Amino acid sequence: MAYKSVNPYTNETLNEYENATSNEIEAALQTATDLAQSWETVSISERATVLHAVASQLRDEKQAMAETMTREMGKLIGESEDEVDSCASIADYFADHAEEFMQPTEIETKDAKATVLKQAFGPILACEPWNFPLYQVMRIFAPNFMVGNPVILKHASIVPGSARKISQIVDDAGAPEGSLINLFLDYDQIADMIADPRIAGVALTGSERGGKSVAKAAGENLKKSTLELGGNDAFVVLEDVDRELLYKVAPAARLANSGQTCTASKRFIVPDALYDDFMDALIVSFSEMKMGDPLDRTTTLAPMSSEHGKEKLQKQVDEAIANGAEVVYGNESVQAEGQFFMPTILTDITPENPIFDQELFGPVAQVFRVHSEKEAIQLANNSQYGLGSVVMSSDLKHAEEVASQIKAGMTFVNHGWTSLPELPFGGIRNSGYGRELSKQGLMTFVNEHLIYTAENKE
Repeated sequence: MAYKSVNPYTNETLNEYENATSNEIEAALQTATDLAQSWETVSISERATVLHAVASQLRDEKQAMAETMTREMGKLIGESEDEVDSCASIADYFADHAEEFMQPTEIETKDAKATVLKQAFGPILACEPWNFPLYQVMRIFAPNFMVGNPVILKHASIVPGSARKISQIVDDAGAPEGSLINLFLDYDQIADMIADPRIAGVALTGSERGGKSVAKAAGENLKKSTLELGGNDAFVVLEDVDRELLYKVAPAARLANSGQTCTASKRFIVPDALYDDFMDALIVSFSEMKMGDPLDRTTTLAPMSSEHGKEKLQKQVDEAIANGAEVVYGNESVQAEGQFFMPTILTDITPENPIFDQELFGPVAQVFRVHSEKEAIQLANNSQYGLGSVVMSSDLKHAEEVASQIKAGMTFVNHGWTSLPELPFGGIRNSGYGRELSKQGLMTFVNEHLIYTAENKE
């Protein structure tokens, strides 16, 4: 696996890196193991002080971190800056709340004292994707740092510069050696690391293929794992929707991060009575997107992250059209250097179309016309995935009733996907298992150790 940093706007190769050597991997494993052992005598409050320092360091280096991400994977500079702010908040959140989350739990039982201690697991291997180079790492690193689990990072091969920058920020904040170790690994090295007894668990955010591979390796070695995989999220519009809000939320829900988000709304399910007006509004919004330099703050649609990603998306769109889908807007070549993909809207996608339940990872929206609320819910649930969804309605009780019937890990009412440190993140079905962020995320790699003490009887 080649680690190569290429600017998707200029196509300039920024840097290339060799895979980690066996000696580097061994040193990382031992350093993480030694730190995990030393942390057994370090209080949570001491680690909280360091994690707050990480948050401060992120804010101090916000511009440098943001520009590194934008140059390396192409997202808008404003989106990169927002990502840094979000990650600083994640660090502060876990620094503030981990001690509360890690408190022992007393269990009432007859004739004995029962206490569940919350203890560290050990070193965690984190395999992370390119679309949110900092955020994907921080939501694993911050809670595990507070628990006392060192993290070894295997980042995506197209964002090696971001990976190095993240580990440098953690080091500069004063975190002990081994807290976050960045390694450039190939697939065989990942499998070998999962098999190593010093690795206690593995977390992956990525493709379904990658998830199956990691889950298999973890299962074979009896290691706990979490997977956050793809999504084909439904955006369900109800007839009582606030149209002004709808026309504001829908385009952003699809096009943020150039559509390269697992939780982006990909399938817009619209009642017949609103369909034509919705389509007109969506076309206008898509047509107004300005492609250009992602470092230019007037740009509203950045290039895709790589040539490979752009070509894959084009093949999916071509396949959809070949099988009966209609292009309502877009699907024209972009006469510009860089990996740009014209925002595209597809309709008339039947369940027989091969792309009906594929994840389209880019600025392509699928719009479906339905004739009843029941049909809308059935269509939303007709998917192998179950990550997120959106329900739009001016009647919040009605929206929540519909939301509760959607088979997903997360549903957002009158709002596109959002991430806050206190909210659990994760899905069901082929979107993976486990949760990140929130108390649930922190508890993922915690040993809940029961101490049962029988009372002395005279």
